[in-house]
Amino acid sequence: MPVLEAPEDRMKKFKYRSKDVSARRQQRIAANLQLRKAKKDEQALKRRNISQFSNDLVSQEPVKMASLILEDIIKGVKSSNPILCLKATQAVRKMLSQERNPPVKSIIEAGLIPKLVEFLKVALLPDLQFEAAWALTNIASGTSEQTQAVVNGGAIQPLIELLSSPHVTVCEQAVWALGNIAGDGPAFRDDIIANNAIPRLLGLISTNIPITFLRNITWTLSNLCRNKNPYPCEQAVLQMLPALSELLQHHDNDILSDTCWALSYLTEGHNDRIHHVVAMGVLPRLVELMTSSELIILTPSLRTVGNIVTGTDQQTQMAIDAGMLKVLGQLLRHPKSSIQKEAAWAMSNVAAGPRHHIQQLIACNLLPQLVALLRNAEFKVQKEAVWTVVNIATGASQSQLALLIHSGVLEPLLNLLTAPDIKIITVILDIISFFLQEADKLHEKEKLCLLMEEVGGIEKIESLQLHQNCHISQSALNIIEKYFGEEEDGDSFHNPGLRV
Repeated sequence: MPVLEAPEDRMKKFKYRSKDVSARRQQRIAANLQLRKAKKDEQALKRRNISQFSNDLVSQEPVKMASLILEDIIKGVKSSNPILCLKATQAVRKMLSQERNPPVKSIIEAGLIPKLVEFLKVALLPDLQFEAAWALTNIASGTSEQTQAVVNGGAIQPLIELLSSPHVTVCEQAVWALGNIAGDGPAFRDDIIANNAIPRLLGLISTNIPITFLRNITWTLSNLCRNKNPYPCEQAVLQMLPALSELLQHHDNDILSDTCWALSYLTEGHNDRIHHVVAMGVLPRLVELMTSSELIILTPSLRTVGNIVTGTDQQTQMAIDAGMLKVLGQLLRHPKSSIQKEAAWAMSNVAAGPRHHIQQLIACNLLPQLVALLRNAEFKVQKEAVWTVVNIATGASQSQLALLIHSGVLEPLLNLLTAPDIKIITVILDIISFFLQEADKLHEKEKLCLLMEEVGGIEKIESLQLHQNCHISQSALNIIEKYFGEEEDGDSFHNPGLRV
């Protein structure tokens, strides 16, 4: 069986019938880098605390102080008087909590971070610990350089120690600060993990903590699952998974969203990582969450299941058994094209499996949905649909291939030959060539050629002979010469529009 050609690595990431099943499954892992990355607007990497929530530490009496200039604040922070330290630290916190243009750079340049870190350690003054943790939280919510300044100031270990604070607001603020630091990248994430933060974070989860606190814990856990090169260590993942499995049963939308994002990070890449997640028995719940009307839940749950079906045949079958194909049928019709795209990507990965997976796609009546996407969806969705066609065709049995061709995919597929995308045109030409090759083997070539002529496909292929891209023009020429030129016996498939 010849391998379809494409000028990019992506073609290699899908399986072909010339390869063994395990190798094919491994090659589909990185199907779409744009889908697999978590975008900043989908889940915040860092969060600033600008809330003026009340707490059990700071006096309910407003702190009476004039607007302090930075010089006064520096003096106050460095004072040996704890009251002045508190007032100055609170002033820093208020400056950093303003919604627009907080003076983070000025605070760092003033050398205040080491003093704020020092205040984290003053257990006898929890109100000072709280204000210092809040200020550090907002500094760490900034750029990588600003987060680096917090880490260089020695904040990680004292913040982790505050996870054992008897004061809930101090503890919660420490969780928030650690979440911001972990969200900056794998190096800081691993520093937090190495300092034994995970057991302390997990120890905070209980049924009676405030919902805002639990949201912050969940978000911080998700940032500890985030990032790769390297991924979080296996020990850390195994520590977090039981808690994430429990949090997946929660009723709060924010908690469910961050938990699903955490699981999406943990299912990226290697099959062993996917195994750890599916072994927790979370697939039925993830599929249930894929039916959510809340996009903040639907998006990460769909991505997680999409990641899982890049795994082994067994892992993919577990997702199918959990009902994911039935839900995909609904999501392929979702009003948001971003959801359609994710769903089509997941479908393409199922289609990259063995024939019994393709048969289950067919049994769930997804071929009409596939045709509808090719015909009417936004182009970014149509491209994923094209890859689904490629995967079905190159892995299908003869009967499955016949069902695919006669499902109505030919016309919209051929219409996409006019798209302004060299890569997708090349892939479509390859799959059309494959269709014709298979039809020729079954002595059905003339029927397929007539079908292509009826939908105007031959003219579209013919016109591509003049395409400026030499690979496309050559591919089109090869199809015309091989399948629409004169036959050796003198018979020909006549099309008056052909230029051969």
